[in-house]
Amino acid sequence: MADITLEQAQAAVAAAVEKSRSMNVKMDIAVVDVGANLKAFARMDDAWLGSIDIAIKKARTARYFNMNTGDIGRLSQPGGALYNIEYSNGGLITFPGGVPLKNGNGDIIGAIGVSGSTVEDDHAIASHGASAIG
Repeated sequence: MADITLEQAQAAVAAAVEKSRSMNVKMDIAVVDVGANLKAFARMDDAWLGSIDIAIKKARTARYFNMNTGDIGRLSQPGGALYNIEYSNGGLITFPGGVPLKNGNGDIIGAIGVSGSTVEDDHAIASHGASAIG
């Protein structure tokens, strides 16, 4: 099974930090490996403390289910197929900002989670971080 390397995880974090700076937002950025274990993390200066846990949970959620957390959120609304899923696995985050990470072969090797601004900003920055892998 393919797994993210430290260098790839750090590249994803660096790309996310760069994008955050260009958008003038302060983020917490987490990368987990294929087993959903924390591999790399950055808390930008003055980023919200409460977003540390959210970023990590977004990354884990994206890896546990191999899909963007925003997609899971749409499925977990009342009446949805995954309603109340956020209470599983010790707590999940089901709004945008978590993105699976894939290697050049298309294998999922981990995930990135970003928190600290709007969910639209979180997702854009996580996606940018994900694009640094390959």
